[in-house]
Amino acid sequence: MPLFANRQAADTSGWEPQAADSRLAQTAGADPSGVFTSDLSVSEYVLLGEAGFEPLGFVVGSSIFHVGLQIGRWSQNQELQVLTQAMYSARELAMARMRAEADHLGADGIVGVQLRMQMYVWGQDVLEFVATGTAVRALSDSGSAGVHRAPDGRAFTSDLSAQDFFRLLAAGAVPVAFVLGTCVYHIAHQSLMQTLRQTGQNQEMVQFTQGIYEARELALMRMQAEAAQAQASGIVGVNVAVSNHVWGEHATEFLSTGTAIRRLSEEHRLPATSPKPTFTLGLDS
Repeated sequence: MPLFANRQAADTSGWEPQAADSRLAQTAGADPSGVFTSDLSVSEYVLLGEAGFEPLGFVVGSSIFHVGLQIGRWSQNQELQVLTQAMYSARELAMARMRAEADHLGADGIVGVQLRMQMYVWGQDVLEFVATGTAVRALSDSGSAGVHRAPDGRAFTSDLSAQDFFRLLAAGAVPVAFVLGTCVYHIAHQSLMQTLRQTGQNQEMVQFTQGIYEARELALMRMQAEAAQAQASGIVGVNVAVSNHVWGEHATEFLSTGTAIRRLSEEHRLPATSPKPTFTLGLDS
C-alpha cells in the first residue's frame, strides 16, 4: 500500500516568501524585543503559561495546487491515486512550510493547528491548502529544554487546544505530530437492472458499503503509518471527514486526522500542584 509521501517537500518546503521572512524577524521568537502573535483565546494564553510554555508567533504554511484529472471506471469501486497524491502533496507542502516558520522562531512545538482548503474566483481549477497554528516554546526555568520536541529534534505539531495540551502534559505525554491520511475514491455506479431489483425493498447496498469501507480504511491506515514513522505511541482526537470537492458526485475524499503523541519520562510531568483547567458555564442570555 503506497503512503503517498511527498517527494517535492524536501525541495520546496523551506521556501518562504520575503514578506513572511520580514514578519518572522520581528516576532518574539526571533527578536527578544519583538511581539508575539497567536490565535489563542485569552483563557488559552493564560493556561499555556501555567503549563510552562510561552507563545512565540502565529505561523502559516500555504500551497496553491493544481489538481489533475483521473477517470474511474463507471461500474467499479477504485481509488483515484492521481487525486489522492495531489491532496497529500499539497497538504504536506503547507504543513512543512508552517513547521519551517516555527523552526525559524526556535519553537518547541505548534498548538492549535488548523488545516483548511479554499478556492478563489480567479482560479476555479486550483485549490489553496493553508496550515496555521501558534508556535510555542517551553519556558527556560522549566528545566526541560528541548524535551518536548519531536523525536527528529524539530517542533512538534498538534491540533489540540491549549486546554487539551495542558491535560496531555499533566498525564505525562506530549504531542509529536499532526498526522493525516487521505484517500480519494470512486464509488461505483449501479446498473439499471440493479436499481430496478432494489425498488421497494429494504436491503443493504453492498457495493456502496464495500467502497466506503475500503476508502475509509485506507485513510485510517495511512494516518497510522504516519504516526508510526514519527515514532509516536498513539493518536488522540482522530477525526474522519468526507468531502466531494469538485470531482463529481461519485468521487469522494476521505481525510483522517489526529495528533500523534508519545510518553514523557516521569521527571518531565507537570507537578501535581499545577492548577487544572476548569469548565465555566456562562449564564448570560
